[in-house]
Amino acid sequence: MYETSSLADSTPDHVAGTWYSAPDLRLRDHRFTVPLDYSIDRNASPKISVFAREVVSGGKEEQLLPYLLYLQGGPGFECPRPTEASGWIHKTCEEFRVILMDQRGTGLSTPLTPSSMSQLGSAEEIAEYLKYFRADNIVNDAEFIRVRLVPEAGPWTVLGQSYGGFCSVTYLSFAPQGLKQVLLTGGIPPVGNGSAADAVYRACYPQVIHQNEKYYKRFPQDVEIVREVVKHLAESEGGGVPLPSGGFLTPRGLQILGLSGLGSSSGFERLHYM
Repeated sequence: MYETSSLADSTPDHVAGTWYSAPDLRLRDHRFTVPLDYSIDRNASPKISVFAREVVSGGKEEQLLPYLLYLQGGPGFECPRPTEASGWIHKTCEEFRVILMDQRGTGLSTPLTPSSMSQLGSAEEIAEYLKYFRADNIVNDAEFIRVRLVPEAGPWTVLGQSYGGFCSVTYLSFAPQGLKQVLLTGGIPPVGNGSAADAVYRACYPQVIHQNEKYYKRFPQDVEIVREVVKHLAESEGGGVPLPSGGFLTPRGLQILGLSGLGSSSGFERLHYM
């Protein structure tokens, strides 16, 4: 059901919805009309829409809470759609007014889809358009929203998850005046001198080995299973087997399961059951 706008909180470039409920939460939707290109006069730039959802604990709609912007991982994924007060949403709403922004090109913001891309014509035109959907403009959108939502345009806290962590570091570089603090979970780009991607990966190897050792200690019966599967894949024609989905599973592809299986709280169990 579409929420009618709250006229008192709306402006020509910002439409605020009315409050609605999920279990133990109160939420309202915001839609912002922002420039596609912040580097030119805003009146001259084409406009796109950015969607954000405001979330507070039930009964806290009118309380003066500090703001926290959540930057989603991806790139290319919309923000979570809360159905109840649980997990990190529950924890952050104890202290903050949480803003879940669908980064430009995702979710209910102006989308990037095969259909919309097909209207642009040549590959060069598509590439020219896509350059406006990088982290620098995600930060510009966040600043556009901050000065319209936060009382007296004060700084806010940013929580960056995975790719959102990369965006948060970009935020620290481009617009630190808008930040009270930055929290990173699972995503930080190379920031030191000589910290190329290869150096970051090398730093991860000992932890990957440690997680593998922990996994096989918990499920020693899986050692022989994995060896048999890898042997079968390696000896198959082409070095792997076709999957029902149309993909092709190789030993290296099997290792990719560790991305989720070895790095999350219930990942060991899910990997074992698989």
